[in-house]
Amino acid sequence: MAGLVSVRARHLAKLGARQLSTNANIAVVGGGAAGFYTAARLLSKTPDVHVDIFERLPAPYGLVRYGVAPDHPEVKNCTAKFSEVSGNARVRFFGNVDIGGSLSVSRLQEMYDGVVLAYGTSTDRRLDIPGEDGDQRHIGMVSARQFVAWYNGLPEAQNLAPDLSSHDTVVVVGHGNVALDCARILLAPVETLACTDMTVRAVEALKESRIRHVQMVGRRGPLQVSFTTKELREMTKLSNVQVVCDRALVEQECSSFAGQALLQTARPLRRMMDLLLKHAVSPDQMTGERTFQLRFLRSPLAIELDEKVQRVRLAINRLEGESPVRAVATGDEEEVACAMALRSVGYAGQALEGVPFDGRVVPNIAGRVMAGDKPVHGLYVAGWIKRGPVGVIATTMQDAYRTADAVLMDLNSQAIGGQSTLSNIDSMLELCGINPVSNEDWRRLDAYEVSKGQTAGKPREKVTSVQDMLNVIRDK
Repeated sequence: MAGLVSVRARHLAKLGARQLSTNANIAVVGGGAAGFYTAARLLSKTPDVHVDIFERLPAPYGLVRYGVAPDHPEVKNCTAKFSEVSGNARVRFFGNVDIGGSLSVSRLQEMYDGVVLAYGTSTDRRLDIPGEDGDQRHIGMVSARQFVAWYNGLPEAQNLAPDLSSHDTVVVVGHGNVALDCARILLAPVETLACTDMTVRAVEALKESRIRHVQMVGRRGPLQVSFTTKELREMTKLSNVQVVCDRALVEQECSSFAGQALLQTARPLRRMMDLLLKHAVSPDQMTGERTFQLRFLRSPLAIELDEKVQRVRLAINRLEGESPVRAVATGDEEEVACAMALRSVGYAGQALEGVPFDGRVVPNIAGRVMAGDKPVHGLYVAGWIKRGPVGVIATTMQDAYRTADAVLMDLNSQAIGGQSTLSNIDSMLELCGINPVSNEDWRRLDAYEVSKGQTAGKPREKVTSVQDMLNVIRDK
């Protein structure tokens, strides 16, 4: 991997001397979808902006690479657009640079005309119940985010050892699309997963898996689920997997006065309920050797740990109210034995030093970061760290465009711009000891992964440690 001096030399040759004196240089913190879409918008709207994208890992694309289910390759098609962006002469990729660690946001603000924070939400919400962290014998409750990252090859998740053998059941807490992804991966035929970009280590673990039953638990009822019809339909199409739910409860909720009123206006939800009733059987009709069971009106109270097996203790709820509907404990409880439980109740953002943070997101108005009631000059935010971990990639694209438009508006009004040069930026980065992975370096790693994958009959074989990534880039 070349140092910053050679990186600068390559960019000097690519950009040409006349382009180094530019109206604005923008730093984007985060090489995922929000960062790349922000850069794309800036490039498309003005010829006078240069963008440097900083990413803490050597590989870009964030959750598109490490969060999208491996059996959903079509969702990753956006990487073609991202590759086009990174290949633009006005864009530089600085991988393996930890903003907030080796380089602070405040230093970026000194160096660039504007800084866009697009680093996402990298932790997950906890339930804070007894037994959640397990013990020496049992794994307890694992973050679904971490499980997804494990089978997708995120380097920091590779020390996870999911328990797929001590029992035949996994309990997934949450009724969203990530929860459904986890359930599908656990029950899908391994031979289909082996042809995806799932890591070879995860494929081998799933080949040895004893998991035959997945129970997906949510505290409220069927009309309050947050997964999509598309994801549910995929579960109904899994070979030799029986879909199970409390059909009587679903029918009761759909036929109630409040349910009818809701379904008249929420047609996608009506289609989902029709799909569920078409394919699901009641628990007393369950005969499949492999089952996917949707459990409603259940809230986890504790993970009970004993010598032989762990059990999830659940409160049984009832629904009260109409808008919003609330889950209220009835006082009754039940337990479900399982190999492990997965927690899928949302992601959480993290603060960066010197950046306002309200405990959930970076406070902002139209993408401009706010400190109290005043905007922070030249500091912007996009993506999940701006609005919270909701929406799909298309949602992130539109959100990033809106933030980019705020940057462009401030450039046009001369509120920012004209203060930085690429030569000064590069000098400052050298002084900070930054030795980044460039776009050319990433392309070398990308080609290596694709080549290894083709040999194995799959799209790519991801390199799953940062050091191994750097070794490939350095051709060691």
